[in-house]
Amino acid sequence: MPKRLGKRTIIFEKSPHICGWYSVVGKKEGEGPLGHCFDEVHEEATLGMGSFERAESELQRRAVLGALKKADLGPEDIDAVFAGDLLNQCIGSNFGLRDMEIPMVGLYGACSTMALALINAALYVDSGAAKNALAVTSSHFCSAERQYRFPLEYGSQRPQTSQWTVTGSGSAVIGEWGTVALTAACIGKICDLGVKDQNNMGAAMAPAAYDTVKAYLDDTKTTPDDYDMILTGDLGLVGSSLFCSLFARDGVDVTRRHRDCGMLIFDRDRQDVHSGGSGCGCSASVLCSKILNDMQNRNLSNILFCATGALLSPTSVQQGNSIPSIAHLINLRRV
Repeated sequence: MPKRLGKRTIIFEKSPHICGWYSVVGKKEGEGPLGHCFDEVHEEATLGMGSFERAESELQRRAVLGALKKADLGPEDIDAVFAGDLLNQCIGSNFGLRDMEIPMVGLYGACSTMALALINAALYVDSGAAKNALAVTSSHFCSAERQYRFPLEYGSQRPQTSQWTVTGSGSAVIGEWGTVALTAACIGKICDLGVKDQNNMGAAMAPAAYDTVKAYLDDTKTTPDDYDMILTGDLGLVGSSLFCSLFARDGVDVTRRHRDCGMLIFDRDRQDVHSGGSGCGCSASVLCSKILNDMQNRNLSNILFCATGALLSPTSVQQGNSIPSIAHLINLRRV
C-alpha cells in the first residue's frame, strides 16, 4: 500500500512499473531535435479526421493502442485509464477513448496532466485497485489556439515570451513488471504570484514547479545531485530561468540537473516557437519517447518528472484574473 513520507510525498510500496509507452506527434515536432525518438510523426494537421479536435482524439487513440501493443496487452486487460487534455470537457480524451470500453477517470491538470495521470495510475496499481492501468494525455496546436487565444485565420502576433502548443500525445501502461519503476510522487499545490499575461505562462508556472520539487527534496532529504535529471513539463525559456533562479535564492544549484520538455522538443534557433513548447502533449510525448527510451537503454536511471500546468481559461483571462498554476512530480527509476 502507498505510504506517506514527510508532508507531501507518497511512497509506492510495490513500485508499479511502466511496461509500455508510445508517442504520436505532428509535423513540426517531428522536425525538431527529438524527431527520431517519436513512434509516429504525422505530416497532416488533421490526421485525415476532418477537424483539429477530432485529430487530437486520434492522437490519443493511436498513442493508447501503441502503448498497449508494446506492453503486449489489449484494452480488455486495462482496469482503468486516466486521461485528460486541454479542450473543454476533455473532449480530446472522451472521443478518442470512447470505443475502447475501458473504465475511465477523466483528469484536468492543464499541462501537468501526464504527471497527474501517472500518479493516479500508480496509486491504483500499488493499492491493488487495478492490475494494469493506463495514463494518457494530448494537445494540438490548432485546437488549443482557437480555444484559448485567437482563430488561426486571424494571424495574431505572438510575443517572445509565448510558447508553441505541441501537437502530440504520449501514453504509458502501468503494471507489475517493466524496466522503469514509479517509486514516489508529490502532489502539487496551487501557486499564484499574480501573473496575468496568458502569453507568458512559463513565468506563471515556475513557482509551482519550484514549490513541488522543493517539497519532494525536503521530504526525501535528497539534493538535485542525487538524480540524473530533474525534468519539468513545459516551462520554456522564461519559466526555466525563473525555476533555476528560485532555487539559487535558496543556495541550491539545479542547473546541472534541470531539463525542460518545452526546451527539448523544439529547436528555438531554427523553429519559430519563441520561448519553447507547451501543452499536455509536450511533456507526455517527450517522456514517452526520448526519456523512457533512455532509461530502458541505461542512459538514465533516476529522474524526477515534474509536469507543470497553468490553470487558466478564456473566461478567467477575459475577467482579468491572474493565472494560478500547479505542478505534480513523480520519481522514475530504472530497475
